[in-house]
Amino acid sequence: MKCEFLIPDDLFNVEADKSQINSVISNIVVNAKQAMPDGGVIRVGAENMSIGAGSPLPLREGKYVRFFVEDHGCGLAQENLSRIFDPYFTTKAAGSGLGLSSAYSIIKRHGGHIGVSPVAGGGTRFDVYIEAVDKPVAVRHEESEGIVAGSGKVLVMDDDPVVRDLAAAILEGAGYDVVCARDGREAVDLYTKAEASGMPFELVIMDLTIPGGKGGKDTIMELRSLYPNVRAVVSSGYSSDPVMSEYEKHGFCGVVAKPYTPAILTKAVKKIMARP
Repeated sequence: MKCEFLIPDDLFNVEADKSQINSVISNIVVNAKQAMPDGGVIRVGAENMSIGAGSPLPLREGKYVRFFVEDHGCGLAQENLSRIFDPYFTTKAAGSGLGLSSAYSIIKRHGGHIGVSPVAGGGTRFDVYIEAVDKPVAVRHEESEGIVAGSGKVLVMDDDPVVRDLAAAILEGAGYDVVCARDGREAVDLYTKAEASGMPFELVIMDLTIPGGKGGKDTIMELRSLYPNVRAVVSSGYSSDPVMSEYEKHGFCGVVAKPYTPAILTKAVKKIMARP
């Protein structure tokens, strides 16, 4: 799976909740990845646009930033296009149907619009519109950086399929070979098999807390007892957890907080993979 990014440097400013918009993009990208089980290219882009009188879009006149996610997967049947954002509606056996519904609600709360359309030749495109603002918006330097490319074999352990698929899509798009595990037991099993095959993982990203399963704290202890040179990153949405602030004491060599952004995740992985 590869991601192709088409994002210019001169986009209009928008006023939005960063974590919520990140969730919107994440859910759409995960949907695109699931639509292409045999792999392919996901195109993610953004552009400035103006909406004038008579536009068919349910938006007021003005300047907007439109970003899109386009896949070339199995596509959607015409009768499903109008239901794609309904809660619990899904065409996937393992899907909950809540990801795109959540994305729709978030964009509506921001006064924007999200639409879906088929792609010629097969596939689906999601377009998201957010109204531009004239005032300047402060952006931290690390968040404005792009994806950092790299290579290597990475194991991602997380019980949330949305988070797993998002991390995999980001890292695969950056050039990594990614395998996913749902919990610590599966992660240890996959790591052991990779070692035995002569194609070991170079890094493991572990969710700190997995309800009803083995989380990162216990998993790293088991892996270190078996493979003392294992390199692992702890990940959590709870930045106040002491393991996140004192990760080295618990056997980790790095930390990355959720929600993931492509820049921060790939930067963290590249930095740790570069260590001798």
